[in-house]
Amino acid sequence: MQHLKGKTIFITGASRGIGKAIGLRAAQDGANIVVAAKTGEPHPRLPGTIYDAAKEFESVGGHALPIQMDVRDEQQIAAAVDKTINAFGSLDVLVNNASAISLTGTLQTPMKRFDLMFGVNVRGTFAMSQSCIPQLLKGNNPHILNIASPLNLNPRWFAGHTAYTMAKYGMSMCVLGMAAEFRGQGLAVNALWPKTLINTAALNLIPGIDPETGRTPEIVADAAYAILTRDSKTCTGNFFIDEEVLVEEGVTDFEKYSVNPDKTLTTDLYLD
Repeated sequence: MQHLKGKTIFITGASRGIGKAIGLRAAQDGANIVVAAKTGEPHPRLPGTIYDAAKEFESVGGHALPIQMDVRDEQQIAAAVDKTINAFGSLDVLVNNASAISLTGTLQTPMKRFDLMFGVNVRGTFAMSQSCIPQLLKGNNPHILNIASPLNLNPRWFAGHTAYTMAKYGMSMCVLGMAAEFRGQGLAVNALWPKTLINTAALNLIPGIDPETGRTPEIVADAAYAILTRDSKTCTGNFFIDEEVLVEEGVTDFEKYSVNPDKTLTTDLYLD
């Protein structure tokens, strides 16, 4: 059964990594994927463009609409939502995946980088949600899924990178607030976070991290698929962990997601 066939899924940061993996999984059902990201031309250090991803989604049976955009710009967001409705007629799912990271201390975080993290993570997530919700509320089983962590106030998660943690938790607070705000209207708003590091091109740019101690983006994609096919009226306000979602779905083999099964997995940030 193709649960997402004909559904329209808007994914930010969909040109690579977790966003792309979620798009591929949905495309296999025959979903319509809006590939929203900044990368229209090849990036010198990060592979993949919106057009490359769109071709991949269509090659597995989906329909794709590549849109080059900046989630910090509300006019670009509004235009992208209009293009989505013009192309597919409806909007069923928003995945707020776009994120900016800098694991730097207070004295080592330039304000330009601070503004980027707050602009993409907090403003971008809020603005995307604000623009998409009127369309989502018209649909059947509408979902917003933020790739964001549980709100863990243990000081250890702030000490090394206060700015990033505040910005990332902004995405989590959007889940907390919007889930409560729109619960009565049947809109699901949830967060999903990986239990381990996820091997992405962006992760490889962070010094001192061994991507072989992580898992592939497919584990997050499979968990996202499970969440997005649940009943939006009853599945909302959750801070899901990918492995726990898949255990609920009956998955027992997690080794297939390991980058290197011989290495000990590294637990992701914000999970004690």
